[in-house]
Amino acid sequence: MDLARWNYAANERGDYSSADWADPEIEYVVVDGPEPGTRTALAEMARGMGDILRPWEGVRTKVDEYRELDRQRVLVLLHHSGRGKTSGLELDAISTWGADIVYVRDGKVTKVVKYYDRDRAMADLGLAE
Repeated sequence: MDLARWNYAANERGDYSSADWADPEIEYVVVDGPEPGTRTALAEMARGMGDILRPWEGVRTKVDEYRELDRQRVLVLLHHSGRGKTSGLELDAISTWGADIVYVRDGKVTKVVKYYDRDRAMADLGLAE
């Protein structure tokens, strides 16, 4: 859980530059949202995140809660803020309540499953609120 907290603390500051926390062969799965799909390895994950972040400025990720699901998985409930570079649209104007499932093994994150729809994540985990 500490590894997940450390990584998301950087994201809350708008720092998406470090990948020290990630296994080199990390699997990055985006279930829904603007760019769904699976990317494997650091370069592909970075490219996928870049595609998602490119149209926005001032993007921040704020963690609402961490929940340890088991010894290898942490559920991170979060929301995003930022503004469209061209449109000026605030992310708050659209649904920004999401969740990540973070898989940790041997001190590295091996997989992230990203949901932009928190309710869908909770349902998929059988934790519907």
